[in-house]
Amino acid sequence: MLERIPRREWHDLCIAWIAITFAFTVAFLHDESITAASFFSVFIVSSLTVGVGFILHELSHKFTALHFGYWAEFKKDNLMLLLAVVLAALTGIVFAAPGATVIYAEYLSRKEDGLISAAGPLMNILLAIPFAALAFLGGDILSVIGFAGWKVNAMLASFNMIPFGPLDGRKVLAWNFGVFLLLGAIAVGILGLSYLVPFSIF
Repeated sequence: MLERIPRREWHDLCIAWIAITFAFTVAFLHDESITAASFFSVFIVSSLTVGVGFILHELSHKFTALHFGYWAEFKKDNLMLLLAVVLAALTGIVFAAPGATVIYAEYLSRKEDGLISAAGPLMNILLAIPFAALAFLGGDILSVIGFAGWKVNAMLASFNMIPFGPLDGRKVLAWNFGVFLLLGAIAVGILGLSYLVPFSIF
């Protein structure tokens, strides 16, 4: 499967991964006194959790499109990458839209478009579950990584299910209201639970 990811796409994925890792790091430390040590440790944790969540989210879109017979490829958006970092620094909020998986098709049925769009948030929901288990069952650094992975993936799923603009939620809603409601409720529920647990990643 990996041979179906061209070098240009890997390049864009890696640049976007680094940028949103930086954005999440700044957001996690927004209300804290930042030291070089705290920034580095949170950056490493964010890179692992955001890396898994972001890359598998985009590849889920890609390989679902390939399943339907359409070529798809992730392309970074430099303006949105900059916006994510600046917004995180100013407000502590991550606007996680560093690019998009572009589908090359003359026509997509509403169902195909909906399923391809749902694949990304669904992947983040599925990833949040083992990360949450690791938060409770792991020790020391593993618990920190588990909690961060839980929260990051829940954030990515919830954000992408917003039914607005180019986000996945709009296309899922246009296809099937029940699926939209189910995925959205699960994503927001998992995210809400992460705020009830007294964990800290630094």
